[in-house]
Amino acid sequence: MEFTKFKLNKQLLQAVSQAGYRQPTPVQEKVIPLITAGHDVMGIAQTGTGKTASFLLPVLKKVGYAQGASPRVLILAPTRELVTQLYQETIKLSQYTDIRSLAVYGGIGPKDQIQALEQGTDIILATPGRFLDLYGRGCIPVKTLKTLVLDEADKMMDMGFMPQIRSILEVIPLKRQNLLFSATMPSSVIELSEEFLEFPQKVEISPSATTAETVKQFAYHLPNLKTKINLLHHLLTNTKAFNKVIVFVRTKKTADNIYKYLVRSTEGEVRVIHSNKGQNTRINSLNAFKNGEVRVLVSTDVAARGIDASMVSHVINFEVPVVYEDYVHRIGRTGRAEHPGIAITFYDPSEAYHLKKIEKLIKQQIDRHPVPPEVIIEKTSFKEQQIINRAIDRQRQIEDPTFQGAFHKKQKGRSKRRFGNRK
Repeated sequence: MEFTKFKLNKQLLQAVSQAGYRQPTPVQEKVIPLITAGHDVMGIAQTGTGKTASFLLPVLKKVGYAQGASPRVLILAPTRELVTQLYQETIKLSQYTDIRSLAVYGGIGPKDQIQALEQGTDIILATPGRFLDLYGRGCIPVKTLKTLVLDEADKMMDMGFMPQIRSILEVIPLKRQNLLFSATMPSSVIELSEEFLEFPQKVEISPSATTAETVKQFAYHLPNLKTKINLLHHLLTNTKAFNKVIVFVRTKKTADNIYKYLVRSTEGEVRVIHSNKGQNTRINSLNAFKNGEVRVLVSTDVAARGIDASMVSHVINFEVPVVYEDYVHRIGRTGRAEHPGIAITFYDPSEAYHLKKIEKLIKQQIDRHPVPPEVIIEKTSFKEQQIINRAIDRQRQIEDPTFQGAFHKKQKGRSKRRFGNRK
């Protein structure tokens, strides 16, 4: 195995082999030696590139074995799903060692986590808020921390975690190794890196906000919501091709509505996850999807980065994300580990603006496909057309502040007619 060139110990190599890793990915080739050499590292790599193992393997090598009761590594991630995912990967790669890992996150009571901390741990994987909560209770000793990892830094900044990150940086030892990983590199991530990385080695496997080459992308232009539903139903009737599908939407309400429709009309098990779902429900749904027990998973963007399932055949963007970086993360759920995947985007006239912005971000044209003739094109209701028109007006005003909008002109015309009638 080529992983032997990283001089990993026998236990880690055995776990790597059992995990099915045949040869290092490009990000692993570059990052593992730098971390092993003790450098601070800033890694820009899209999802599905092997990023997690690129920092876990050298960190586990550095930890070596269980020692004392206090943690030596802190890994921070923005959501409990991501923390759970990182924890599972840590357990998998450290299974032949006695290294102790513990995941702490919100959404559940802290009692069990406090008891686990009292037993001692080497690696803590945490959301920023829960870490600060437990630290404030005096449950997490920090003097022994030697390594800090920030994963999914761009999402962490999007979710407003900068104050918590700064608070954590103030209480942990100054002398430590810092590792930051992100799929995109907005200005907020650059600001964060400048605050806590010292002379970092930057590894950029793909330019910021690019999508994996293994993912084929195309889009359908549809007039309204009902036609989107008709197309979704048509695609999912092909159970052989669409065998493991994630449907992304923007809101919890839409997620629940799509879920209810698919339960009635689609073959195979369907689940939905969003922030209103309980922690156990979300974890159980994700595990069922990973294990192949669920064919279709409906999700909002909040849960998008916690989904780490192999062999996802399709990602369907039922709605175009208005946070454009989220498009990269959504479609990164398929085409993972060099396997091919397909990302399909539905967009109505009000979403065409956002799709063009996404294409500019990823520096790539997304192919448009004609609507299959079997799909019924529904008539747009007056109410929905009004919503679409207003959205388009707002977009035009963003691009041209002098544009007053079709509704403004219409209202002005009506006022003149009313004035003329009075005269």
